[in-house]
Amino acid sequence: MWKILKFIIWIAGIIVVGNFVLNYFGYKVNTSYFEQNKANCQKRIEKCTKELVEQGTKNAKCDINCVNPELIIKRK
Repeated sequence: MWKILKFIIWIAGIIVVGNFVLNYFGYKVNTSYFEQNKANCQKRIEKCTKELVEQGTKNAKCDINCVNPELIIKRK
């Protein structure tokens, strides 16, 4: 139990230090990225599921990568 708590504290510390380092070098973490792009991502996933049902698994080509790192961490 103690190891898990220690691990969680280390992860939180790394996140805080990383945020300060990004700020220092002129970058900003977009904390509302997932809220803003949730609807768009759901539409893409629904479209992909329709293609899977219609074409089967062999011919379906889905782009379900909803996370764009360039939009999560931006230059100030």
